[in-house]
Amino acid sequence: MGLRPGVFLSGLLLLLLLGQGTTQIYSSPEENTLEGQQWPKLQTLKNLPILCTPGGSSASSKSVHSLRPSDIKLVAAIGHLETLPDSGMVDLEIHERTEERPDKTCMQVMTVLADIFRHFNPSVVTPVCPPRKSVVPNNDAEDLWTQAKELVRRLKENPQLDFQHDWKLINVFFSNTSQCYLCPFAQQERQLTSGMDKLAGMLDYLHQEVPKAFVNLVDVSEIAATSRGLQGTHLRPGPEPCNCSGDTSKLAKVIMQWSYQEAWESLLASSRFSGQESFAVVFQPFFYEMSPPLERPLHQDPTTLALNLWNSMMEPVGQKDEPLSTTERKPVKCPSQESPYLFTYKNSNHPNRFRKPQEKLEVREGTEIICPDKDPSNTVPTSVHRLKAADIKVIGAIGDSLTAGNGAGSKPGDIIDVITQYRGLSWSVGGDQNISTVTTLANILREFNPALQGFSIGTGKENTPGAFLNQAVAGAKAEGLPAQARKLVDLMKNDSRINFQEDWKIITLFIGGNDLCDFCNNPVHSSPQNFTNNIMKALDIFHAEVPRAFVNLVKVLEIVNLRELYKERTISCPRLILRAMCPCVLKFDDNSTELASLIDLNKKYQEGTQQLIDTGRYDTREDFTVVVQPFLEKVDMPKTLDGLPDSSFFAPDCFHFSSKAHAHAASALWKNMLEPVGQKTTQHNFENKMDIVCPNQVWPFLGTSKNSMQAHGTRLPCRDRTPSASPPTSVHALRPADIQVVAALGDSLTAGNGIGSKPGDLLDVTTQYRGLSYSSGGDGSLKNVTTLPNILREFNGNLTGYAVGTGDANDTNAFLNQAVPGAKTKQLANQAQTLVQKMKDDHRINFHEDWKVITVLIGARDLCDHCTDSNLHSAANFLDHLRNALDILHREVPRALVNLVDFMKPSVIRQVFLGNPDKCPMQQASILCNCVLTLRENSPELARLEALTQAYQSSMHQLVNSGRYDTREDFSVVLQPFFQNVRLPILQNGHLDTSFFAPDCIHPNQKFHSQLSRALWVNMLEPLGRKTDTLDLTEDIPLACPTQDEPFLRTFQNSNYTYPTTPAIENWGSDFLCTEWGSSSRVPTSVHELRPADIKVVAALGDSLTTAMGARPSNSSNPLTSWRGLSWSIGGDGALETHTTLPNILKKFNPSIFGFSTSTHEETAGLNVAAEGARAR
Repeated sequence: MGLRPGVFLSGLLLLLLLGQGTTQIYSSPEENTLEGQQWPKLQTLKNLPILCTPGGSSASSKSVHSLRPSDIKLVAAIGHLETLPDSGMVDLEIHERTEERPDKTCMQVMTVLADIFRHFNPSVVTPVCPPRKSVVPNNDAEDLWTQAKELVRRLKENPQLDFQHDWKLINVFFSNTSQCYLCPFAQQERQLTSGMDKLAGMLDYLHQEVPKAFVNLVDVSEIAATSRGLQGTHLRPGPEPCNCSGDTSKLAKVIMQWSYQEAWESLLASSRFSGQESFAVVFQPFFYEMSPPLERPLHQDPTTLALNLWNSMMEPVGQKDEPLSTTERKPVKCPSQESPYLFTYKNSNHPNRFRKPQEKLEVREGTEIICPDKDPSNTVPTSVHRLKAADIKVIGAIGDSLTAGNGAGSKPGDIIDVITQYRGLSWSVGGDQNISTVTTLANILREFNPALQGFSIGTGKENTPGAFLNQAVAGAKAEGLPAQARKLVDLMKNDSRINFQEDWKIITLFIGGNDLCDFCNNPVHSSPQNFTNNIMKALDIFHAEVPRAFVNLVKVLEIVNLRELYKERTISCPRLILRAMCPCVLKFDDNSTELASLIDLNKKYQEGTQQLIDTGRYDTREDFTVVVQPFLEKVDMPKTLDGLPDSSFFAPDCFHFSSKAHAHAASALWKNMLEPVGQKTTQHNFENKMDIVCPNQVWPFLGTSKNSMQAHGTRLPCRDRTPSASPPTSVHALRPADIQVVAALGDSLTAGNGIGSKPGDLLDVTTQYRGLSYSSGGDGSLKNVTTLPNILREFNGNLTGYAVGTGDANDTNAFLNQAVPGAKTKQLANQAQTLVQKMKDDHRINFHEDWKVITVLIGARDLCDHCTDSNLHSAANFLDHLRNALDILHREVPRALVNLVDFMKPSVIRQVFLGNPDKCPMQQASILCNCVLTLRENSPELARLEALTQAYQSSMHQLVNSGRYDTREDFSVVLQPFFQNVRLPILQNGHLDTSFFAPDCIHPNQKFHSQLSRALWVNMLEPLGRKTDTLDLTEDIPLACPTQDEPFLRTFQNSNYTYPTTPAIENWGSDFLCTEWGSSSRVPTSVHELRPADIKVVAALGDSLTTAMGARPSNSSNPLTSWRGLSWSIGGDGALETHTTLPNILKKFNPSIFGFSTSTHEETAGLNVAAEGARAR
């Protein structure tokens, strides 16, 4: 309810006034003596320089509404400011001796105030104050009346004063006898008594008797209450405590203070005093900042009291919003050139701004949601990284008054109503009405799941039934979050409407405004570390106890822009409320160090919460995550068409959100939730039209750190993206747009291990980011994620088979990415069989008609373990296993193009891993890839590894080049060689750039996978014989386009490629099955006891057969080449797995054997001295 003028005019406030009995008014002589006793002369103005120009008109003002400080001749006061001694310790003799003495505190305050006026008018006479009283008065207004009569008498008798013509400043100090004036409005209204009428009678008397008077009505209730509470003494008169019923929060108290002040100002502005020319009464409020308790009562600091009273007189009525400060002394304000007078209601143009709440127009803050897919997942998801909006069944929230909804539904002008918590309108959890009239996150989610539980409705505090799972507490700071979290968890556990273990939950946490508003009162307590730690404690409770939860951590808003609204005087805002609620944001100057500290603290709060989540602390379970939603990180004050701050976004107190702002915040939060981590909106424009976005049909999940795509998109310049005129029947006439299914087989590289892992998060490398995999991932779109499926989807939006999100091969979202981490070629056939069956069984795939692209990459794990069993991992076995898998695809899958991709050479892994010991997990080398990472440089074991690698690759080439898989028109296997040679980027310090790798320095990350995707696509469009066999990680690889002349994916046939005339499908290597490799225990002396391992040198004599002339075919017309490295008796090229020669056999027994020949050059002939054409002679 609002404040009504009629209530004020009938006597708005409980004002039982100071003193009782007959009183005399005293002034101190200039030498500050009374009855022979010396008063200490105040020296305050020496330390309080007045920088105002003393000038004034020589003629005294004729109107109180143009009264200048220089016109004032006398400063006087009635009422009491004195602290009494303990009543049980009063000495009657002292009492009698001092009863006639002036009120010391009053005299000190008036002396300072008179000195300020004396700066403008040196003829100001000695101030006048009432005597002190030795007993507590009986709270009767008659004392003020008596004091007024005595004051008039003294003024008339004062020889230094021209009573009829001199202007007088009279200060009437009063205090309420009860603190119920700060209770909620209903009780405040019940406390109205006839005390107001008695005060009005006293003012009438002054008006009738005192010409030319400016009267300050000074309320010192708070000073009295604070002083009494601190010292156990009674500031005359100390207000009695009041047991308020209802809201007694900081916000409620501030609003009651404001309403109390407004009541006085409204009453006096409309009273008979405001229109007089020689008499005016102005209410001067004394309210404290909402800060820590006083260490020294203000009644013991007369300079501060006097200065605040002066400064209040310098402010127009309605702008007296600067509260008393207990920690700093404000400078003396000067009369302005435009307004050089003391302010009255008339010359302040007091507008009566807030007296009548306006009738609120029927403003609909609703919207509509037109989304094609509002369905939940086919099965209840087990991973938070695959959570759709319709899967959410429970919603909750914790925070402060912005989540509690204070003032969200208040009518314009109804400031009292801001105390009301409109939880049903709360942006993050309110559930009033529906989305067509009220936009909140809960109402958005109810469009996807009408059975949503947990939202709040109506009004009330957190403990009311309608609050449900909105457990935000008005006025809360971060330190209060753990208690809120505890209560929220208990409510969810014990509510029969919630299946705590099975239901998916959204919880929104938003805090920090109150911490920032009060930081200057206790910077250590409000430190970024404490702020973040308190949030962590609350999140730890959720993480430890709440299953299946997605937690929104909304960054604290950029609060400094509140100053813009506070400073704009054309906007009707209750600045006393703003200043009291948020002093540390509003009270400092624009260029002050304090304001700079606030801005820095605000930023550190935001950074601290981000860093907390970036640690991965809350990503240790598949069914729980915390996501930072940063839409309030940067906030511009919304403006009207006139360029002024738009107060329609704020509640009537200009501090809390209106329903309009709540609606915008809800839509912005929803948008953030759908945006990928790393690409979230950090600045919501509240001026823009509200728009509810829909989940991406391809990627409908809420964005998490593990399912989000980073900025690794690519532009596809192709204009022609059309399919063939009719479905092709030949794989050699296949266009990109003809592809309808994509699939993949392989190991951890294809499974996506570590693609999205954050730097340093080694444990996360076990996460399989299949949606980001180069050959089969379908997360996002090509705009932000470069993968082969995302490229193909630019040609055919109906492509299927790709993987999304994270998980293993058995998860539904893996779809046709059947790669298995740790897989060797031996397991590839099983993967192929599983893939074939999945394609046959899935209703989305027409197995016989749809064209398919299947990418196979295998071999790295075989090499990592080759030293454990050289026979098991021989090149021959590698070839057999690979052939078996491809045979399955060839035999059973119609209409398929198979990409066979070379694996990354072990030498690349060694360079990265061993070259960065400070960044790579060296202690886990034997676990990650033992037979590659633990070998010594230049060791025989490393040479064998390189030979085996070459043998694997040769086997792949020979298998494909054999034409074995080109026997059907609708099937082909194409070797894509882009991975054969990898160029690693070198940093300026000479180290290899590890930014392309996951934290284990072995698996490629998303940056690397993006390059793999581009290179694979380019390879697919390049003709055989001219394919790129090098991958430069730093190169800008543009996506190629099919041309009008060459529109097909390239195969041997449409490349006009001719396989070698005699395909060398046979592998000329041999298996080594021997179990006894040892040498003799001592060097044998007899050739008849010679073991193979004893041989250290090989040599050969002979003719062209031993020089191996023509061992390899040549298309050249040059003479035949001698391939000495392949010679049967002396050649040492490669290893036994690829080339069977006597030295290669002997090297199995003694890797250090010497003398064999390699290559074709004379200098590498070793001890092969055979010569072409030699004869026995």
